[in-house]
Formats: sequence, C-alpha cells, structure tokens
Amino acid sequence: MSTEADVPQTPLEASSPFELRVGLSKDVPETTVRQALASGDMGFLHSFTTGSAVDGPGVRVVAWTAGCMWRCAYCHNPDTWSMRNGMPVSIATATEELAKYRNGLKIMKGGLTISGGEPLMQHKFVTRLFAAAKGMGVHTALDSNGYYGDLLSDDELASIDLILLDIKAWDPARHLRYVGMALEPTLAFARRLAALGRPIWIRHVVVPGWTDDEATPRGIADFAASLGNVERVDVLPFHQMGRYKWSNLNLTYRLADVEPPSDEAMQRSIDAFRAAGLRAY
Repeated sequence: MSTEADVPQTPLEASSPFELRVGLSKDVPETTVRQALASGDMGFLHSFTTGSAVDGPGVRVVAWTAGCMWRCAYCHNPDTWSMRNGMPVSIATATEELAKYRNGLKIMKGGLTISGGEPLMQHKFVTRLFAAAKGMGVHTALDSNGYYGDLLSDDELASIDLILLDIKAWDPARHLRYVGMALEPTLAFARRLAALGRPIWIRHVVVPGWTDDEATPRGIADFAASLGNVERVDVLPFHQMGRYKWSNLNLTYRLADVEPPSDEAMQRSIDAFRAAGLRAY
C-alpha cells in the first residue's frame, strides 16, 4: 500500500479547521483508497488541530477526517466532503502525532476528538486510532452525525468515552432539505447508545430561518430527554467562517446572506432544552 510519503506533504497540524485544503490525495490510486478503508491502516485527514475547548471535555486535540455523505446547507468545511481532499496518513503517523500531546491532554483533562467530515466513513481507521488513544490513557470522543453508527460494533463503541451527536433538525422533511439525508438513522443510533448506556452530548446549530423556530429545539429536547444518557447539549450559533470555501469550490451557497442568530434566538433554543431537564449551553 502506498504511504503518505508518496504524496507531497502539507503540514498535518493546522492552525484552524477553517483552512481550505483540497486535492491532498488526488494522486493516491483508487485501489489504495479501498484497501485503506477496509483495513484502517491509513486514513484521510483534513488536519489535526490542538487546543480546542469546544469539542468535548477539557482541552482537546481534534483529528478532522475527510469524506462526508451529508450536504449540510450551512457546512463550514465543504472541502471535507471529498475524501480525496484529505491527506493520506498512516495509523502509525496519526498515533505518533497524538502521542506528542498525551501528557498535556491528561493534565488539562482533555483528550482526542475525531470529527469531520463524517468520521464513520472511515470507521476502521477511526476505531484503530481510538484504540491507540485508549492505550495511552487518553479520553476519546467521536463527533458524528450517527448515520453510519451501525458500522460500529458494541465492543468498538465501548472504547469511545463520549459521542458528540449532531442533530441538525427535527422535522424529517426539513432535515432532508437541510442535509440531503434522512433523520431516522441518526435517531436510531441515539436510541442504540441509550440502550448501551453510552454517554452522549447533543450538538445542535441554530440557523436563522432554518432551525430557530420553537418546534425544532423542543422536538430535539423531548427526544434527548427521553433517552436517559444525554449528559449535555451544546447549542451552537451559525456562523460564516467557512463561506469563502463555497466560493473557492464553485459551490452554490444558499445561506450566503444569513446573519448569525441573535442572542435572544440562542437563548430561546437553550431554554427549550433546559425546560426538558437537560444541561444546555
């Protein structure tokens, strides 16, 4: 199998996940990509970032994967939709990179979060990197839309300390228009995690004109409260930090003129989750 040494190198660590990165594995043979996905020997990463305080408990290293089957209207990293835009990184290299930070992560009560893109498009690589992290005593968190949750066995889920589950909308028809995929697989994964007693943090983005109505947070809140394993809800404001990527990638951006939500709109959503008995921020 070809390695990352066969590809012109971009630094793995980025100053921000908002860096535009394209074509980093365009010359990797298709057979190598398929072998990597099947074995987990290699992953395709947008970048590593360090010092995050918003992607799980404590201060965290985040591995941003490339490849996503959803097409969220507000996505701030559309360059992560294509796995070909990601950098080919062996599991050994990713593990070595993580090892640089393990002592600091423990001191700062943080850990490794794997986000994307959608990490479960590379579930073999993801589970192997999580296993390596657990071997270092590093806390693990998966930030996922849950659509491919069935790819993870119960044993693999047991090695993931926390699931950050993204629920984009509540009305199934709106969800389909919003992300291009059905809502139910995400909810089914949440119910499975509840049955297994695996902790969840729900993540929800407030987008004016899309998810800032009363029904959306109330529906998600009632569902989350019914599960019994939701420890926290992060209510996140829509922003335009990735707008330039849509233009650079020649993509039509439907939210180009949408402003971030007001403080009042954010508080309404937070209050809806708190009214259901959930810790929401």
